[in-house]
Amino acid sequence: MRWSLARFIYATYEDLKSGKTTDIYFVRTAKILKAYGLDKVDVYAEFTPSSLPKGYPWAVLGGLRDVVELLRGVPVNVYAMPEGTVFFPKDYRGVRTPIMGIEGPYGEFVVYETPVLGFLSMGSGIATKAARVKKAAGDALVLSFGARRTHPAISPFAGYYAYIGGCDAVSCIEAAEFLGMKPVGTMPHSLMIIFRAIKGDHTLAWEAFDKVVEKDVPRVILIDTFLDETEEAIRAVEKLGDRVWGIRLDTPGSRRGDFAEIIREVKWRLSLIGRDDVKIVVSGGIDEYLIPRLKAAGASAFGVGSAISNARIVDIAMDLVEVKVNGKWMAISKRGKYPGRKQVYRCEKCFVDLVVPLNKSEPKCPRCGSPMKPLLIKVLEKGEVAADIPPPQEVRKYVLEQVEKLSLDSVPW
Repeated sequence: MRWSLARFIYATYEDLKSGKTTDIYFVRTAKILKAYGLDKVDVYAEFTPSSLPKGYPWAVLGGLRDVVELLRGVPVNVYAMPEGTVFFPKDYRGVRTPIMGIEGPYGEFVVYETPVLGFLSMGSGIATKAARVKKAAGDALVLSFGARRTHPAISPFAGYYAYIGGCDAVSCIEAAEFLGMKPVGTMPHSLMIIFRAIKGDHTLAWEAFDKVVEKDVPRVILIDTFLDETEEAIRAVEKLGDRVWGIRLDTPGSRRGDFAEIIREVKWRLSLIGRDDVKIVVSGGIDEYLIPRLKAAGASAFGVGSAISNARIVDIAMDLVEVKVNGKWMAISKRGKYPGRKQVYRCEKCFVDLVVPLNKSEPKCPRCGSPMKPLLIKVLEKGEVAADIPPPQEVRKYVLEQVEKLSLDSVPW
């Protein structure tokens, strides 16, 4: 048993690659198969969504980047929808949708089922929530402020997939490094509290921020630490003048304030002094359901934390659907699952999906008759990367192009 305060409780890269993050029954399964000489039996394992979070008609595939890294060097072939692909739990005809498949000796990858599902379930959950939030925000900025709401060891993962899903920027430093961009952030209430306690004036903290912080960082002033937000907004503009890019309102709901009404009043007061250009940044309890009301009131940027970093996972399962017997593939699965390999086809006009047995001809869209595009592509061949892994900026663009065609509460068909 491992009990020590000498390290944090988290899995290292080596722990994942060696299979130590798996469920124990997979280790026992591997042992049994090897004892009976069955560990080299080739199988095809299919990954399908068991369910989406309540009320979600679609999800965004996330976590594939890390799945590829986990299985790199393992002698298997992996077929998957491209990272960032929108998928539906079932196709047009009600068949469950495969989003990924692994082909190879079962004994070679049995211990990786657990972490693969973890990457896909959590990555897809975060990317999906971020996509929903960005869909609601439209042209308004969405900033990922969720690092403090998740385990610090995975905050870069959460920030990465928040960006993939549609967030415009992230506050987590290491997530930003993975993304190849600068982290964003404003200032905490603690800064104003210390200046108020020691210097007698919390607004001196605004001036200190302006003097000390790099000039390319937008001056977004937090205005709700002590006094009325409308009065504070005017004071901030008077102190820093044209250098004020925006003001931030944080959790007025905790003081029973009407968030939308406060935004309207602040916008009105700023307009009276000719500062319609000042952006209103809001944070604290923000999600896709609240955003439309706050945006209508005048908010132009949203800092979103818990809603994305603690997003409900997408429940994904792995099931064997083919086994190689005497050199031939046998379609076989447990009850309730559809045996045999499949391809997923999509009509890019109607956004209709069809799941088709792999040996069948390419279908036409059942709605418009157009040719359909296959979605599952080979990403690993015998453990070697077999497809281009696009940078996160391209994946984010791909996500937003798809989400633009979708509704938050219904499938396109």
